[in-house]
Amino acid sequence: MFNDIGALELVTLVVLAVLVFGPDKLPKVIQDVSRFIRKVREFSDNAKEDIRSELGPEFKDFDFEDLNPKKFVRKQLAEHEDDLGLKEIRGSFNLKKEINDVADSVHGRDSDTGGSDTAGTAAVPPSLTKSPSGTSDLLKKQEKPQQADRPPFDADAT
Repeated sequence: MFNDIGALELVTLVVLAVLVFGPDKLPKVIQDVSRFIRKVREFSDNAKEDIRSELGPEFKDFDFEDLNPKKFVRKQLAEHEDDLGLKEIRGSFNLKKEINDVADSVHGRDSDTGGSDTAGTAAVPPSLTKSPSGTSDLLKKQEKPQQADRPPFDADAT
C-alpha cells in the first residue's frame, strides 16, 4: 500500500502525528485508523465477490486488476505476441541506425552505413549548408525580405 514512502517520510509522519494528536491519544487514533482500513478492505472484498457471483461461472477466474488498461494491453500482447509477428518487427528495426541516418541527413552529411535508401535525400536548408571554410552558415545574417513583399499595414484592423 505504501510502497513509495521512504524512511525519512515515515519518520516525518510519525513525528507529525505525535505533535498533532499527542503521545497519550496517538494509540487510540492508530487503532481507529486501522479498524477503518480493515472495514474498507472487507467492504471491497465483499463487493468483488458479489460481482463475481453475479457475472456467473464463466467469469470465475476474472481478476479486477485486468481492468487496468496498461495491464490489459500487456496481457493481450504477451498472449498474442507470436500471432502479431512482433518479434520479427523488433528484429528488423534498428532504431539507432535510423536516428543516425536522420541526423546525418539533417546535418547534410552522407550516411556512413549506406543501408538506408532515404539517407541524404532530405532537402537541406540553406542555413545548414557548409561554407567554403568548412563551418556552417548558421551565424550568417539572413537577407531581409523586400519591403514590397510585406502586406500593407492597416492601423484600423489592429
